[in-house]
Amino acid sequence: MKNLDFYYDFGSPNVYLAWKALSQVEGLTLTLKPALIGGIFKGANNQPPWQAFAGVPAKMQYMMVEIKRFAAMYDVAEFQMNPHFPVNTLLAMRTAMVAHADEVAEIYFQAVQTAMWETGRDVSKPDVLAAVLTEAGLPGEPMVARTQEPEIKQALMDVTQAAIDRGLFGLPTWFDAQDMYFGKDNCWMFGAQPRHLPS
Repeated sequence: MKNLDFYYDFGSPNVYLAWKALSQVEGLTLTLKPALIGGIFKGANNQPPWQAFAGVPAKMQYMMVEIKRFAAMYDVAEFQMNPHFPVNTLLAMRTAMVAHADEVAEIYFQAVQTAMWETGRDVSKPDVLAAVLTEAGLPGEPMVARTQEPEIKQALMDVTQAAIDRGLFGLPTWFDAQDMYFGKDNCWMFGAQPRHLPS
């Protein structure tokens, strides 16, 4: 049995795809570690790809091809690009801190990832996020309301800074003990095997 510290923000399709690929590996568990991707980019003096390569249309087009190719190779047929992308995930990530505090992080994580990257919902909207959680059996409106508590806001800032201090500059990132791995292309190192190769 191997366990990885898996850092996440719901705004990245690559986080979703890495999670799906790693979840296929028997005997591998993920400890979910929330971190606000915008804060990571700022703290690491980095930019999201859709900003960094905004002036390179061919690069942007290829990134979409590569995302779809990865989904096909790892048999993630349910993936679809969110029509609202890029989505502001501050609310969803603050609510993640509520979920972790309430020990329902796994249910929350799966519900919001599904909403973002399978059913194309805009989880930046409080009513939409609350509905997603209610559908998953969680107290949606109360959880979303708690995101205004100073302790919750500070908790997200703290875990994001801790991620930066650990060396994160983007997502998806995970750790095997002290060894850091960035990018979904590293999933194979932990036993994730493509189900379909390009023909």
